[in-house]
Amino acid sequence: MPDRIIIALSGGVDSAVAALLLLQAGHTVEALHMTNWDEDEDGYCTAADDWQAAKAVADALKIPIHRVSFAPQYRAHVFQNFLDEYAAGRTPNPDILCNREVKFGVCLEYATRLGGVALATGHYARLATDASGTHLLRARDLNKDQSYFLQRVPAAALARARFPLGDHLKSDVRSLARDAGLPVYDRPDSTGICFIGERPFKAFLGSYLPATAGDIETLEGHVIGRHDGLMFHTLGQRQGLKIGGSNTGNGQAWYVAGKDMTRNVLRVVQGADHPILQVSHFRTEPVVWLSDAPSAEFECAVQIRHRQTPVAATVHWDPAGAQVLLSSPLRGVAPGQYAAFYQGDQCLGGAVITAPDDAE
Repeated sequence: MPDRIIIALSGGVDSAVAALLLLQAGHTVEALHMTNWDEDEDGYCTAADDWQAAKAVADALKIPIHRVSFAPQYRAHVFQNFLDEYAAGRTPNPDILCNREVKFGVCLEYATRLGGVALATGHYARLATDASGTHLLRARDLNKDQSYFLQRVPAAALARARFPLGDHLKSDVRSLARDAGLPVYDRPDSTGICFIGERPFKAFLGSYLPATAGDIETLEGHVIGRHDGLMFHTLGQRQGLKIGGSNTGNGQAWYVAGKDMTRNVLRVVQGADHPILQVSHFRTEPVVWLSDAPSAEFECAVQIRHRQTPVAATVHWDPAGAQVLLSSPLRGVAPGQYAAFYQGDQCLGGAVITAPDDAE
């Protein structure tokens, strides 16, 4: 008897082709469309269009489709953390938390109630199973690989996940959709904050958190400008500072080097190669391992953001957290970011960065 698999059908081409591949593999497939943001006053949330697109795909594939809102759970477990982190001067990644709490949390539970043995998504990632459990691997298409965003999904949830696109190239996915007559084959990929849409970030964040303007200072304490709010900036940032390179200093571009939360001051330096921006080691919160934990000291590759080239590193860890020693420095290592640890194609797990040690 074929497995009944629930596909999280977003209305985009990736999840549509994931559903197509499951059907071609002989599975019984039902679609589940999630709506997780319940405000659309400014027209940036695409929930209505996404629902119509998902229904059109389900009709084309002749599969049932269910609709559910996880907006309360999203606000409580993802969005509130997002706001808290920004208020504390950190740089969060809500997509990672959304995958753990919503897609492979409450959504997986809902899929189980629908009779599904597994929840499939359009993520570009692969899974491998052996006697020790289910392992998360990079996708074949490294340019689209999304294993970084799945680093916090519990191992038990990964065991019930399916990623049909893991062995496919993005260019092939659009071709498959076009050849199958799927109505979303040329629909643009979505970007922006998970489930919220492509709205102006500064105005959006400012509508939830009070922004307090303050001084922009050099490391020597010279005031060279004003910022609109510390939460709008992250370490290593160049754009949006509104201070030209010629008004003071050596004429090079300015970069965010730190935040003084007590004084509400943004600290900046000139030049992308400034020593304070080059981080060679950092510390993390407790690591979440996706399978058996490695030894207390191990070699791996570390990735601190999506599509960042992994850097070889030595990791020392204990239950309180990890210290990561990089083989070559990275710019823009910020508290609140997630570090993912890889050995080959396998993602071992990840942790939230607490401090770049070099900046202390």
